[in-house]
Amino acid sequence: MKKVRDKFFVYLRDYLTVFLPKQRNYSPHTIIAVQQVWRMLLSYIGIRTGKRLESLTFIDFNYLNVIGFLDDVGAAKSWTPSTRNHRLARIRAFFRYAAELDPTLVIHLEDLRKIKQQKAPDKSFVLEFMSPEAVAVLLSQPDASTRMGLRDMFFMTLMFDTGARNCEMLSMRLCDLDAKRKVVYLMGKGNKPRYVPINDITVQHFQQYAKCHHPFSGGTSLMFYTVHRGERTPMSDDNVARFLKKYGMQARTICPEIPEKLHPHLLRKSRAMSLYRSGMALSLISEWLGHNDPETTLIYARADMEMKRKAIEKASSVAGTTVFPEAEARIWEGNDSIIRQLLGLNVK
Repeated sequence: MKKVRDKFFVYLRDYLTVFLPKQRNYSPHTIIAVQQVWRMLLSYIGIRTGKRLESLTFIDFNYLNVIGFLDDVGAAKSWTPSTRNHRLARIRAFFRYAAELDPTLVIHLEDLRKIKQQKAPDKSFVLEFMSPEAVAVLLSQPDASTRMGLRDMFFMTLMFDTGARNCEMLSMRLCDLDAKRKVVYLMGKGNKPRYVPINDITVQHFQQYAKCHHPFSGGTSLMFYTVHRGERTPMSDDNVARFLKKYGMQARTICPEIPEKLHPHLLRKSRAMSLYRSGMALSLISEWLGHNDPETTLIYARADMEMKRKAIEKASSVAGTTVFPEAEARIWEGNDSIIRQLLGLNVK
């Protein structure tokens, strides 16, 4: 049993520190995301089995325990079907890696393959976003006279202005923001870097934030951090989720448009829609957001009902006369012959 236990943690260590970063060349964002899944899973399995962390073995990560993790933690954190499926895929990926190194471990992979993915609704043509007015209400919620309020206000302001992903925000270094040139350097998915311009208001927020939170920091210091036992540690996405939920609840009392489940990506989507409505070309928005596939950005064109409505109104009017006047009598009213033709019935 000791040999199996040792293999599990050796394989997991090598998977996270060698295979993903060096052999697959995964970005730091992806590796951090995988680590977060495994931290949650290890903690859950340890509590569920009553074992100490170092005593866990491959057999502890069986069908019942893993599906229990997906169901219980997923419910507690309100995971969507796509998030749940993503977590499952990351867990299975490690077991595929282990099975390739030791074929006797394939039995554990096959056990996890019994877990079905949840079917999620097709939202490829649906885009959730907030109006500029709603975003303004949200950004006004933190109390900037407090240390944490100042941090939260700057975080949300910078995230909206740049349209950055949450992982890009949390990995940002102090030197990545150039206040003089008014640009931010972001490292996106697949180690794809990009520069994004920021406005004067964001620069002002940054200067206030840096003065309070980075009075003596070097350029390579993390832009956003938390303090744990007197030591600076990277800010987690759970931390961001907590303060967004807090300010979202406050803002909803003023602006009901703000959704109950406010998440970081909503600020990114709202910024992109704002740029699109301002006339920015989709190709440029794609570059702004760091999309690998420009087709992804088409959702903003599909989702903008206001622009569609204006286009329809324009197309429905000719020389100031509405094509579909409300008062116009329907030609089929009282005409049994036309009605029968429309229904495909014989006309007598």
